[in-house]
Parts: sequence; C-alpha cells; structure tokens
Amino acid sequence: MVGDEGGASGRAGLVTIGEFARLSRLSAKALRRYDELGLLRPALVDPVSGYRYYDRTQAEAARLVAWLRRIGMPLARIAEVVALDDGAAAAEVRAFWAGVEAETAARRELAVFLADHLSAKENAIMPNGNETGRGPVPLGIRYAALAHPGAVRTSQQDTAYAGARLLAVADGFGSGGAGASAAAVDALKPAARGAVNASDLLGALHDAAESAARAVRDAVGGDAAPAESGTTLTALVWTGERLGVVHIGDSRAYVLRGGELFRITHDHTLVQSMIDDGSLTEEEAASHPQRAMLLRALAGGPEGQPARPDVRLHDTLPGDRYLLCSDGLSAVVDEADVTRTVIAADGPDAAVHALVALAGDAGGPDNVSCVVADVVAL
Repeated sequence: MVGDEGGASGRAGLVTIGEFARLSRLSAKALRRYDELGLLRPALVDPVSGYRYYDRTQAEAARLVAWLRRIGMPLARIAEVVALDDGAAAAEVRAFWAGVEAETAARRELAVFLADHLSAKENAIMPNGNETGRGPVPLGIRYAALAHPGAVRTSQQDTAYAGARLLAVADGFGSGGAGASAAAVDALKPAARGAVNASDLLGALHDAAESAARAVRDAVGGDAAPAESGTTLTALVWTGERLGVVHIGDSRAYVLRGGELFRITHDHTLVQSMIDDGSLTEEEAASHPQRAMLLRALAGGPEGQPARPDVRLHDTLPGDRYLLCSDGLSAVVDEADVTRTVIAADGPDAAVHALVALAGDAGGPDNVSCVVADVVAL
C-alpha cells in the first residue's frame, strides 16, 4: 500500500485515522496514544503497512475519552469507564468528580487554616516584639456515646466511641463489618492521646486516616471477599482549641450552633453525587432505591488503591453541641426531628438516648449509633 497513514483509503466502510481524527475532533497523535494505552483500539490495523482504520461509530467513544481526560481522570480509570455500559459509566464519573470536589474542599480548608494560623501568629506579637498575653478561652468537651442494634438486625456492626479527645462513629458492612468498624475507631485513638498542637493536627489526622485504612484492610483481610466488607468512619479529634474531622462514607457529623443544626460532613454516596450535580433533589434522594450505595468507604480491597478518609479542621465555639451518627439515625428520622431532639436534650447522655429512641420509633431497621458532645468553657 502506498501513501501516508492519514491519506490511506478506507476499506469495508472504515475510515483512515486522518478522517477519523477530523470526525472525532481529535488529533491523529492523540488517537495513536489512545491505541497504545488500550483506551481506543482501531477497528482494523493493516498487517502490512500498520495503518489504522476506524469505524465511524467509534467517534463517540473517542470523544468520551477526551472529555474524561479534560476532567483529569487518570488513564487507568478511563480504561475502566469506557468498558462500562452508560449507566455504570455515569456512576463512575459521578464518583470520580465527587472525589475531586472533596479533595478540592479539603485543600481549600487547609489553605484557609494556614492563612488563619499564620495571621494568628503575627497578631500574637506586639510591634515591640512582646507577646500580647491574650490567649484563647480554654475549652473542654462533655460527651456521651451509644450504639444499639436496632429493632430488626440481630448483629451489631456499628461502633460508637466518645472520649476526652476523640469522638467517633463507624458503620460496618459485610461479613467483617463489626471488626472493620472497631478497627477503624481503634486506629484513631493514638492520635488522640495527649495534647495535640492545633498547627500539628492536620498532619496527625492524615497519619491517623492512613492507619485507619490499613487497620480495616487487615481486619477483613481473612474474609473470602474482603472488598465486600468494610466500614464508614466519621470522627472528631479535639485539641482544646479546635476539632479535626476525619470522614469517609455516609455516617455524619453535625454542629448545633445558634439554635440551628448544620451538617459538617459530606456523604460519599451515589445519591449525594447526584444531588451535587443537580440530577436529584433532596426529596427525591430520600426515596431513591440506591440511596445507601456508598462511593467511598474503608474496605479490604487491593492495597495499592485504598480509599482514604477526608481530613480537615473545624473551628469551635463555647456552646456548640456536636452530633455524630450512623445512617441508622439519619436515614430514618427526619432532620427536623433530630434537630428538636438535640436542642431539647439536657446534656449529651440524654441526647444519645433520645436519638436512639427516635430511630426505634421509626422502625429501627438498622444498627444506630450516636455520639453527642458539648463544648464548654473551663
């Protein structure tokens, strides 16, 4: 065959790489790269000349690869996505972008923290070099935790923990769920031993999140299908000045401040990603058949690509009341009822018992765990 690759004539209804490049609005160089990486194989490669030929129907797949590259998806994950049907591919794209947004939010909060931290250090020194002597009001927390199997489940896979420096809820799933939730919480306890300087907290949280991921992987590693067992994890580490947040999955953390209950975590679920992109409303999400489908959790999958919890910092005020709970509460009790109960409770212990009772009144279809903590001036 004579002529260059872009000018070779089509055969049996196929088009040359040059024609296909124009059709797909991609360069021939990009198409060759996609072929080499296994992302988009030509319909035919001439065994003599090596010229590539494409079917016109491959143009949509080629553009999909290009679009996925533009949103920053790694090539290995693109290869997985293009092999899926449209519905599954859409779910993967939502999951990827939810992760990007979570990482961006964590980086934004880190930038804010660093700016505030550096400003505080500057403002703590008078122009003549003497310290102002004014420090933050010392704060402490009062806390309670309660886990209950619910009215339907015969086993308890939730773990709830409250201590002077650590508040945590983990909701296990799969045959190894109970061990996974306990392992995740236990892995955080060393990070909460002794005082942690606020400026060092973020690094400590990242280390603790890595430890939790490893601990869960080890806890379920002996299962027949370890990737099918795991846990969510939502935890607050207290420094005496602020809270560090560790979060993955759909357990939640809220703060009651000024008479309003605010959620301070973001669910890693399919329906939350659909709410985020505007394809689902909050009301529709409540009855969606896949509302419990997790996009991220700590599990026993391959060691090379484990999910990692989000970590960030959260400023506290005297009078704040924090609630951590598994979806055994948040998925079955209306948030307005949760808010009224958290406001009305006379202390953390009364609050956790009242909230677990609310879940029971709603049928108690799942394990339910709650942690409540009040921030008080010492």
